[in-house]
Amino acid sequence: MSRIGKLPIALPAGVQVSVDNENTVTVKGPKGTLTQAVDRDIAVAMEDGNVVVTRPTEQKRHKAMHGLYRSLINNMIVGVNTGYEHKLELVGVGYKAILSGKSLELSLGYSHNVYLAMPPEVSATAVTEKGKNPIVTLTSIDKQLIGQVAAKIRSLRKVEPYKGKGVRFVGEIVRRKAGKTAAKK
Repeated sequence: MSRIGKLPIALPAGVQVSVDNENTVTVKGPKGTLTQAVDRDIAVAMEDGNVVVTRPTEQKRHKAMHGLYRSLINNMIVGVNTGYEHKLELVGVGYKAILSGKSLELSLGYSHNVYLAMPPEVSATAVTEKGKNPIVTLTSIDKQLIGQVAAKIRSLRKVEPYKGKGVRFVGEIVRRKAGKTAAKK
């Protein structure tokens, strides 16, 4: 059995899970509603206040999907209950982040500013304190979407290993390189 797939998912208070005839799982909670289409072969059931995901056979395809759908459903339950948050730090002289409506304007050392439209499911805040690097905070109930948006922002200016400038996650450790040394005589 899949170590992840066989674990039951405990439902927190205020979260409801329903499965329809097309094997689509809908999770409703205090922060919103998420849906996920599940493969026909994978069975999703409610047992004693827990969500249980089972597979019909030991085929490699079924084994792969078993843990995947259990993780996706768990991420949905955590998302509608507590939500997800990613913090990105802009390290570099003159790097700025300004939020205007649903658009994020980033000044990342290019000759032009980069504008990024935020999806409606993701809310962003940009905080700039004097003497500190600007921090962009993303919050959402959808783990996949918030991870994709954070990766897109990070890809606009990846951290370079010599000075450590670029967009990084808060707390991310960047391996630094030594750079050039003085010529030896």
